[in-house]
Amino acid sequence: MPWSVLTGHSYACPMHPEITATWAGECPKCGMTLRPIQSDSEPVGGHHAAAAMDHEGAADHDHHSEGHAHGTAEGIEWEDDMVEVNRMTTPANMRWILVDRETGAANAAIDWQFRVGDRVKIRLVNEMESDHPMHHPIHIHGAGRFPILSRDGEAEPNLVWKDTVLVRTGQTVDIFLSVTNPGVWMVHCHIAEHHESGMTFSFNVAPADGD
Repeated sequence: MPWSVLTGHSYACPMHPEITATWAGECPKCGMTLRPIQSDSEPVGGHHAAAAMDHEGAADHDHHSEGHAHGTAEGIEWEDDMVEVNRMTTPANMRWILVDRETGAANAAIDWQFRVGDRVKIRLVNEMESDHPMHHPIHIHGAGRFPILSRDGEAEPNLVWKDTVLVRTGQTVDIFLSVTNPGVWMVHCHIAEHHESGMTFSFNVAPADGD
């Protein structure tokens, strides 16, 4: 990314506060975007591309994406290493985003169309190239259930049926959705603040042919 000098401003890495600069670059340790050092009166800016989603299945979608290495804390929500940033973020100053990489649509604009009987592989990528990487428990409502196929390319040993999967910071998770129920269903992050700040969309499931 281009680095631009902004005189009079100080920036630091939320994960490694000892890393500082006078420009909005990236942390050399974790690759996170350096954030402005905030005063009590300054808001946290934020347009946050939290996760990307690819799917392939009945319509022969074939789109692949690369995951990212990660070495951040294993905690979630307020237990992670960005406590001060968490305290400052609200739906008014932080937007959380799900993006369909195949179409570029984000959040409510995502328009997935499935049919009962479809078997759909979905790739979830929790990108580090954002202002505030966090773990995201992604929940798919009652269109069907899924096993986790792999995490960062490593096969998942426990192929249980699930409706929610925790996608850790920087992680790529492949799931296999078995579509069984017609209707309009939701996908969203199960952290309430993220859901309320945009990280949700609905998709349609048509009845099986002949029903």
